[in-house]
Amino acid sequence: MSFDNLGLNKFLLDILEKENFKEPYPIQEKAIPEIIRGKDVLGIAQTGSGKTASYVLPIISSTAIIKGPKTRKIDVLVLVPTRELAQQVKEVFTVFEKGSLSPIKTIAVYGGVSINPQMKSLYGVSILIATPGRLLDLADSNAVHFNNVRTLVLDEADKLLNLGFKDEMNRIFSLLPAKRQNLLFSATLNEKVVEINQVLLKNPSVVNTTTKEDNLDKITQLSYSISKEKKGPFLRYLIKNGNLKQVLVFTASTYQADNVANKLRKNGIVARAIHGKNSQQSRKNALQDFKDGRLRVLVATDLLARGIDIEDLPYVINYELPRSPKDYIHRIGRTGRAESKGDAITLVSPEDEHHFKIIQKKMKISVERLDGNDKVK
Repeated sequence: MSFDNLGLNKFLLDILEKENFKEPYPIQEKAIPEIIRGKDVLGIAQTGSGKTASYVLPIISSTAIIKGPKTRKIDVLVLVPTRELAQQVKEVFTVFEKGSLSPIKTIAVYGGVSINPQMKSLYGVSILIATPGRLLDLADSNAVHFNNVRTLVLDEADKLLNLGFKDEMNRIFSLLPAKRQNLLFSATLNEKVVEINQVLLKNPSVVNTTTKEDNLDKITQLSYSISKEKKGPFLRYLIKNGNLKQVLVFTASTYQADNVANKLRKNGIVARAIHGKNSQQSRKNALQDFKDGRLRVLVATDLLARGIDIEDLPYVINYELPRSPKDYIHRIGRTGRAESKGDAITLVSPEDEHHFKIIQKKMKISVERLDGNDKVK
C-alpha cells in the first residue's frame, strides 16, 4: 500500500514524496485512516517503527483546515515523557507541517530551561508537545488554555506511566474538554497502559504491530564473560579492535556513565555521557554530535533510552545489565530499527550471571556467550 490510499491531503503526499517516504510502515498504514476518521486509537509498536509519523501525518492533514484568530488556545496536545522525545517529535512535525493548507505553529515545552520564553512563544500555537510537569507549570501561569483541545496524544505512554507521571496526567486530563479524540501510543501493552486505555479511550481502534519476538530477529545478540575490573579495558578493546563506529553504551548509573565516558576519552576514543544530571543543552548537543558522526561513543542511562532515536544505529553495548527484561529490550531496540540490522553486545561479570539468566529466561532466548577475559590484561 502507498501513502496515497490513506486519506492524507495532496500537500502532505507531495512532501512525503519529496522526503523519499515511499511506503507506510504497518503502524502508519493501520493507524492513519482510523485517526483521520476521528476514532480513538491505541497503537502498540516497537520503537523505530514509525509511530510518531503515524499520528503526526493525520493531525497535520486535519489541522490544515482549521483557521482562527491567534490565542493561547491550543488544538492538539502531545504528552511525552522526556525532553529528548519532545524535541524529536517537534522535528517530525517540522518536516511535515509544510503540508498544511494554512500555517501551523508547533512548539515543544519541557523543563530544564527557562519557562519565560516558552510562555511567550505559546501565543498562536496550534500543536503543543509537552512533558507533564512543565505543561502544568504553564497552565498554572495561565500561559496555555485547553478548552479548544480536540486531539490528545500520549506518546510512549508506558514510559509516562513508569516514570510516575500518573498524578500529573490525571490533572491534565481534568483540564481538557470531555469531547476530544484520544491517541495512545506505546512500545508495550502492560497493565498500566491497559488501565489508562480503559479510562481514557472510548471504543478505540486497537493497532498492534509488534511481533511475539518484538522484532529482535534483526538484532544479532552476543554476550561476553568478563570480570568486573576488566569491563573498561574490554569495552575499549571491542571498540578499537572491531573498529566500531557510532556505539551506544548503556550503564546503570549516572556516575558510571561519566566514568566510562571519561576513560574512553583518556584512551583516545571520542565519547560523551548523557543522563538526567546533564543540562538540557548539553544533552541536545551530545545527541546531535552522535547523530552527525562527530561522536564515536555515547554513554547513556536507562532513563534516556527511549529519547535516543537514531536511524541505522549499528551497535549497542550493555556495559552493565538493566533491571528488567523490558529494559533490556528497550536498550537493544535502539539498534535494528525499522529495516536495519544491528548488533547488541552485553558484558557479563560473575556478579551479573544470575540476573542475565533471568533476563534470557523471561525473554525465552539464549544469547551466545564468548570469553573476553583473555583479550585484555
